[in-house]
Amino acid sequence: MSDHASIQQEHPQHWETSIWPLIMAVGILVALPLGFTFKFAYNQPLAAVLCLGVGVPLIIAAVAGWVNEAITGGEGLSAPAMGWFILAEAMIFVSFFASYWYMRLTAPDWPPGGTPELPVVLPLVMTTALVASSLTFHAGEVMLGRGDRGRFVAWLVVTMLLGSAFIGMSLYEWAHLFGQGFNFETNAYSTVFYTITGFHGAHVAVGLGIFLAMLVPALSRRTNDGFVRTAGVYWHFVDIVWLFVVSQVYYW
Repeated sequence: MSDHASIQQEHPQHWETSIWPLIMAVGILVALPLGFTFKFAYNQPLAAVLCLGVGVPLIIAAVAGWVNEAITGGEGLSAPAMGWFILAEAMIFVSFFASYWYMRLTAPDWPPGGTPELPVVLPLVMTTALVASSLTFHAGEVMLGRGDRGRFVAWLVVTMLLGSAFIGMSLYEWAHLFGQGFNFETNAYSTVFYTITGFHGAHVAVGLGIFLAMLVPALSRRTNDGFVRTAGVYWHFVDIVWLFVVSQVYYW
């Protein structure tokens, strides 16, 4: 038997399989393309809400299941995969910003009529919370590297609270703007505002789902250190993107 065949026999080729990416893809399809189509193309808001009601739980379940696989030894959400995922997501954000810049630079007046005055202080508070969450998660990673899982869990909880506060402030802002008649269809600025901030908020929500699925096994002292680092890369990416969002959409 050749050396190559011997190596193959000792280390058989292994393919990682998982149902969760398929479930996530179905959830995204139902929640976003179908939901938006029913709302904006067919003017069927109830059908759009039903799509969200089906799609969002599927996405959350897929995130939790994928994370659980990674923590228990699978390859789901590994570092190389996360790099490609971040690159793909960055390209989507670039397309949104490019559309915004084109409208902003070619419009005779900006912001268009019907746009209320956006808050100035609240975005700064939201930025502080999100940047602080990156620092707290890094502190948790340091504690995990030292073998102090108790403090890792404590810092993870603080990170989740800061991320949840960010989501809460974003929802409060949306509700306030909707109350002023500034909704998805008010003008071009409102459409791009809700698209960019909503897409970013969805990434924050996904990050919180990852942390929640990470927290539950961590409480029973089950943690995949490599996955924690991968999740940290994703969360830092979300924070960096927010700096572009807040500077371009709110203050320019």
